[in-house]
Amino acid sequence: MTKTTQPIRGKHLFLTLFSLPLLWGGILGLPGTARDIDIEVGIVQRFGETEAEKLSISATNGDSLTVKYQDNQGQTQTITTTQLTLNIVEASLPQSLLKEYIVLSDHATFETAEDSANQWQDKGIKTEVTQPGRWQVWAKRDVYETPLLRRLLLKNLQEKGYNDPYLESAILTSKSQATFTVAGKQYKSDYLEIIPGKNPIQVSHSQQKTRRYGGSLKLQPNSYGTYTLVNDVPLETYLRGVVPHEIGPNAPQNAAKAQTIIARTYALRNLRRFKADNYELCADTHCQVYYGLSETSPKADQAIAATKGLVLTYENELVDALYSSTTGGVTASFSDAWNGEERPYLKAVIDSPKNVWDLSQKSLADEQAFRNFISLKQGFNESGRNVFRWNRQATLDSLTKDLKKYLERRKHPLANLKTIKSMTVTERSDSGRILTMNVQTDQGTIELHKNEVRSAFGPPRSTLFYLDPIYNSQNQLSGYAFVGGGFGHGVGLSQFGSYNLANLGWSAEKILSFYYPGTQIIPLDNSIVFWREAE
Repeated sequence: MTKTTQPIRGKHLFLTLFSLPLLWGGILGLPGTARDIDIEVGIVQRFGETEAEKLSISATNGDSLTVKYQDNQGQTQTITTTQLTLNIVEASLPQSLLKEYIVLSDHATFETAEDSANQWQDKGIKTEVTQPGRWQVWAKRDVYETPLLRRLLLKNLQEKGYNDPYLESAILTSKSQATFTVAGKQYKSDYLEIIPGKNPIQVSHSQQKTRRYGGSLKLQPNSYGTYTLVNDVPLETYLRGVVPHEIGPNAPQNAAKAQTIIARTYALRNLRRFKADNYELCADTHCQVYYGLSETSPKADQAIAATKGLVLTYENELVDALYSSTTGGVTASFSDAWNGEERPYLKAVIDSPKNVWDLSQKSLADEQAFRNFISLKQGFNESGRNVFRWNRQATLDSLTKDLKKYLERRKHPLANLKTIKSMTVTERSDSGRILTMNVQTDQGTIELHKNEVRSAFGPPRSTLFYLDPIYNSQNQLSGYAFVGGGFGHGVGLSQFGSYNLANLGWSAEKILSFYYPGTQIIPLDNSIVFWREAE
């Protein structure tokens, strides 16, 4: 596949002396020392899913807010206030509107969705990655923009044997309309910009905690008939709302430094995630947890200041800086969790400073070797953590309910199943992660791959587990025990593992070299590639 270097689109690096926009299709790079970059974070991604939702936005510490919006004539108007309230109302359309698009594939993660999008692109189909709930690949709407084009594409795919794509279609007689209220007067506007004087903005959401944010805010429509509240914030300010919530406010300093470097790297590497909705990152675990300037930590702030501008690279490209809470004693390769090109620096590493297991001699792809490994509890970086080892049991009834919900979300043809008959792990990776699981149901066999196992069932906290059948007094299968370790995908740095290594005296550089072999920490400069994207 031909690759091109991908810059930050429409961004500027803010430099000590000057700034200059990046060129389309060029390498990220400007003379001088990079100080900060503004990024766009969706802090409320689908505002308006219910009419009861409300957002109250206030200035803080005697500040004021400048509110810019478009009036009915499309003219930009400005209001100065200290507080406003955002609501969603249902507005009738003057005539019915057809809303439809083709879903080419459906996935649990962005990484696998992006790989699928690239494969469809190779077949000559223009795509976009979206997240209406799960991650999906859509046929690009502004290319397949008429009902005829969409139906011709779907018919052509079906004739070639692609039966998973489907048409999502609805006739709309009304739409969600954003409104905002200032001093008792209500205004309507699809786009809204809220700029503070100099202090953080306070946001109170009816479904979240009240939080404060640096930078400015925008309310804008998304692809799903609702709205997104976007925080336009400098990267180093953004990290203040990420690091203490990801690594913990009292993490050892070198663990906090390591987390800061990969959080900065992760953010810059992943600015393309929400291109379909015209922003860049989310504020939850689908990206990185981001709580704005609420509950910042002096220790985290020190780590951010000490590592300012530092990123993790491999062959002068930002690494895919993936990380998880707990690996369970062994990190995973990229392809253990997702589809896509392998990352040489993301591979199976025993998560221990000691020689507790030799993967070259005892691959965890072997079922018995894997079970022996899971029985080990001492000598690992995460030993003693409550999710390092776990045993979670579930009845066939509850597992069947989990599976039905999962299949219904995916519009799977076997979603009408009545019961699970058996479950079998059929393939593991060298790190022990499940690559394939077969689930035999009354309607047929369902094959689950990689992280889809976690999406389909409630009990597993990772894909690092084995199944033990549970039988009732009549010796009939009644459920399964999921026996395993770790929490999350297990790729890259273990946050709890970094605690132990930092407490042993390891530097942030040594910690990152352990979890991302062959990488380098360097200051962000004019030669670094952010990511590579298929043409």
